[in-house]
Amino acid sequence: MAEKVLVVDDERDIADLLEVYLQNENYTVYKFYSAREALDCIENKETDLAILDIMLPDINGFSLCQKIREKYTYPIIMLTAKDEVRKCIPILFLTR
Repeated sequence: MAEKVLVVDDERDIADLLEVYLQNENYTVYKFYSAREALDCIENKETDLAILDIMLPDINGFSLCQKIREKYTYPIIMLTAKDEVRKCIPILFLTR
């Protein structure tokens, strides 16, 4: 059975790209562009891993992570990038 990955990122291109890569590796992907959209999935779908953007338009990724941790222990990867002229600083860390 395929592992299930929750992807939450408001940058549609990033979320869509993650979905393609993960599906190519035979993961089942639950993709959302906002935290509020993802909350129902978190409560009603079995998940093995979450990849959360930190800067979401409605609820920030840290708050969403805390909400997940109230009930679940699956790994969470926090993913973000800060854009500046000629500079992109990706930040990636794993919480358990």
